[in-house]
Amino acid sequence: MLSILIPTKDYNCRILIEELSRQGERLNVPYEILLGEDGSSYESVEQNRPLEQLPKCRIIEYRENQGRARIRNRLAEEACYENLIFIDSDAIVEKKDFLECYLAAMRSNDIVCGGLYHPVIIPSPDCTLRYKYEKNADKKRLAAVRERNPYYDFSTFNFAIKRTLFLSIRFDENIKEYGYEDTLFGHQIKALGHVIKHIDNPLLHTGLESNRLYLRKVEQSLKTLYSIREDIDTTPLLVAYRRLRKFRMVSLFAWMWRATNMVLYDNLMGETPSIFLFKLYKLGFYCDYVVREKGF
Repeated sequence: MLSILIPTKDYNCRILIEELSRQGERLNVPYEILLGEDGSSYESVEQNRPLEQLPKCRIIEYRENQGRARIRNRLAEEACYENLIFIDSDAIVEKKDFLECYLAAMRSNDIVCGGLYHPVIIPSPDCTLRYKYEKNADKKRLAAVRERNPYYDFSTFNFAIKRTLFLSIRFDENIKEYGYEDTLFGHQIKALGHVIKHIDNPLLHTGLESNRLYLRKVEQSLKTLYSIREDIDTTPLLVAYRRLRKFRMVSLFAWMWRATNMVLYDNLMGETPSIFLFKLYKLGFYCDYVVREKGF
């Protein structure tokens, strides 16, 4: 028995849900597809409305935006079945046995992470930063690689979990803005002693933002990271930050970032952004944010 949960906001989910419906109809178990419209515009809701004509598909409309954590919790509460699959709405299913793979894995695992990958060809010339970053990360997204660090490499983009277990943990609804909710959730799973199984059952990620929008989201995620820094084990950025703090260089690094961030910004907005400079930008932004928050 399977509940497929898809939170969305102002996104056309037709291609994703039609393929999930086709695969669901081939299963020999009951299933359902719940689409959670999280404060979407009237036009977007109406665009997805015909999907309710598909077998077992139901749209749940939340007029006010719930946020990334709360909408997932609400969908899990609405679900009828014990096996939950969470999928972000900007995904495409290309594996014809996608649902079957999850069902097989869930027979012997409570939490399974399927992974993701990105288009071979860049979808738009103004999303070079996100595309280059994600394609570079795709090299490390094989299940065999993710299994080496199963909690840090957990992703909410595409995963399955037992409903009872999920409702005992839930996403932290204190996280109102974008960023690091999957890192925190992975940490909570680890703290409770549960095992995350990683498999190669990926979805194609199509929602690549423009350079400017993506960088704003990254900056917001770093503010979120600061707010939950005591609640997670670590991240590569926190490791670098703590080294700077150890040598009392945080304020100096923040000052250097203020002096050079526009140069870094121009590179990141260009046709060939540097991943190395992107990492420097994030670390500098985080240091500057810490300095401003602490007032030193």
